[in-house]
Amino acid sequence: MITAHLPAGYILARTQRWDGTILAAALVGSVFPDFDLLAFYLVDDRAFHHHHYWVHAPAFALICGAVALLVSTLFAKRLSRHIMAFCAAWLLHIVLDSLAGGIMWLWPASGELFRIIEVPPRDGIHWLVAFLTHWTILLELVIWGVALALFWRQRRMA
Repeated sequence: MITAHLPAGYILARTQRWDGTILAAALVGSVFPDFDLLAFYLVDDRAFHHHHYWVHAPAFALICGAVALLVSTLFAKRLSRHIMAFCAAWLLHIVLDSLAGGIMWLWPASGELFRIIEVPPRDGIHWLVAFLTHWTILLELVIWGVALALFWRQRRMA
């Protein structure tokens, strides 16, 4: 996924009927893994695919989510739903990246990236253009369409 993580988080939040700060937690969680792009560009000089960072590892996300939910349940119950929304959206991001981006599903045993669909590189064409002109962009457009429809419906009902 290139553009659809935020609208996918919005769809998740709306289908769960999360509002306000819980919606905000889901939106932040839906893009959280891509904050690794800061390290990718500013620290590591693009030395390896950014999906090799820990925030794109499902096992790491599950461990962080379990610990955060446990701690919030024991000490800050009012934050439990926020943490659940954030972590659910984080995992949704990882699942969406599994389509064509590649995810370390076997981490920490393996750092191999697994993807369902391979977007082949094209000679003389930037990788971003290759992704944006591959048929999988239609899936992103569908996600955007559903999110916009939910947004407009919500605005009309308010």
